[in-house]
Amino acid sequence: MEQDQPKRTEISEYGEFGLIDHLTKDLKIHNSSTIKGVGDDAAVIDNDGFLTVVSTDMMVEGIHFDLMYFPLKHLGYKAIVSNLSDICAMNARPRQVTVSVAISNRFSVEAMDELYAGMKAACDAYQVDLVGGDTTSSNRGLIISVTAIGQGEKDKLVYRNGAKPGDLICITGDLGAAYLGLQLLEREKQLYLQNPDVKPDLEEQKHAVGRFLKPEARMDMIEILDKAQLVPTAMIDISDGLSSDLMHICKQSGVGAIVEETGVPIHSDTKLLALKFNLDPINCALNGGEDYELLFTIDEKDVEKIRLLPDIWIAGEITEKEEGLKLHTSGGKRHDLFAQGWKHF
Repeated sequence: MEQDQPKRTEISEYGEFGLIDHLTKDLKIHNSSTIKGVGDDAAVIDNDGFLTVVSTDMMVEGIHFDLMYFPLKHLGYKAIVSNLSDICAMNARPRQVTVSVAISNRFSVEAMDELYAGMKAACDAYQVDLVGGDTTSSNRGLIISVTAIGQGEKDKLVYRNGAKPGDLICITGDLGAAYLGLQLLEREKQLYLQNPDVKPDLEEQKHAVGRFLKPEARMDMIEILDKAQLVPTAMIDISDGLSSDLMHICKQSGVGAIVEETGVPIHSDTKLLALKFNLDPINCALNGGEDYELLFTIDEKDVEKIRLLPDIWIAGEITEKEEGLKLHTSGGKRHDLFAQGWKHF
């Protein structure tokens, strides 16, 4: 017997507004600041004295993701989370998102259901409201644009330009895993293209593959820092790679920095996988990107506070601008650090 083919509903059967109604009918409102969500000409948000923080990002098929190994549900989740991370990097709390998608006729209503199921899962997990967006056609592939809106207190918002010599460099979580997860998926893709009968072997690398396909924003760290009454002097999320993102802080703040190799957090599974690919784990951590951890600086007087907090690592120190950006290796040598992470153009 032939296997039942999965149902496929053409987008044209719904039309633009019918599709929007279909995809957003089960969305929940999580925040009292959301006065009006999907369904009118614009969303209405009451921030009640808080400063509004807005960030937007775009993901393009073939540039930022490959649907040969990226499930649509995971893609929807990551599209939301990567934008929430930008709000967290301001020491603010994300509250709402808008989502715009351009889709070609390759995609069915069922495919869009999968994409939006991932978005809804992210919104529910982070208590964020999807309040609007747009849908349109694409000549080729899938394009996703997400705008995240957050709330921050004036005296607690953190920018990239506040680091000063003597500040300590801190990193949350661990780095390099997402990059190696991508390398593993790309390897399996090439093997499949050479032999479609081959079975994928992800070597039970749940940490690396999960970090790439389903990252998390460190909103928990915003709460942890707040309870500790600790406000960083500068902060950024690690999306382009530690070296590139630290360079952003140094450029905006007019300072230099020295990173201790022994202070860069790398998961043991990441180290082993890097060696399998004949890669240096520290290079993966410095230049990989898409970890969505937080990189921030603190005043040296707060060092005792930071040592008591979980999942935060002291990785170096801010120096004078003239000293540049350096890596102090575990072997005792100093090397210049360059921005070798993700380049958008």
